[in-house]
Amino acid sequence: MKRRQLVQLLGIRLILSAFSVLLVPVHAAHAVRQKITRRYLRPPGSLKEVDFLTACIRCGQCGEVCPNRCIKYFGIDEGVSMKDTPYIVPREKACILCMKCGDICPTGAIRPVQRLAEEIIENVDMGKARVDENICLSFQGKTCGVCYRACPLPDIAIRVGMLEQPHVLDQCVGCGLCERSCIQLPQAIKVIPAHTRLG
Repeated sequence: MKRRQLVQLLGIRLILSAFSVLLVPVHAAHAVRQKITRRYLRPPGSLKEVDFLTACIRCGQCGEVCPNRCIKYFGIDEGVSMKDTPYIVPREKACILCMKCGDICPTGAIRPVQRLAEEIIENVDMGKARVDENICLSFQGKTCGVCYRACPLPDIAIRVGMLEQPHVLDQCVGCGLCERSCIQLPQAIKVIPAHTRLG
């Protein structure tokens, strides 16, 4: 074998091995442990993080069907296993719980969920909102209530008390509409992503 042929063969093997790493998410568990610098949510109906990373084929159909255009995709900076997986940053654009992403997902990484309150509460766990009472206007004596009015599940996921003080309930699914609508800077209500919980 000539040197030129050997170099070409090695080059082809190197390209093929790099390409196969991008196609097969074999390091899903490592990606979950990897430190991602931004706080993000997975689309509604997504499997638990490790299972999601294994099932997602990075086809991009969920983002294409999203009417609110809130679904983005990770780049290579977050690691090969996270590349091209869908995520949502609620402060930028929150999920409106249309549930179209689950209907179009070809692998079940995002499960189909009917757009009924009971079904959404039962099958969607993007995270849970948390109110910072130290900066929330309603807890500072000024009535607000914007987060409550933005919630697609009012009195189920969030209720308001005196001066429209928000209280997040256990059935919050973490869509992020409350966070997106908060007029306070920094926002007084944030969604803690489900994938960051231990256990």
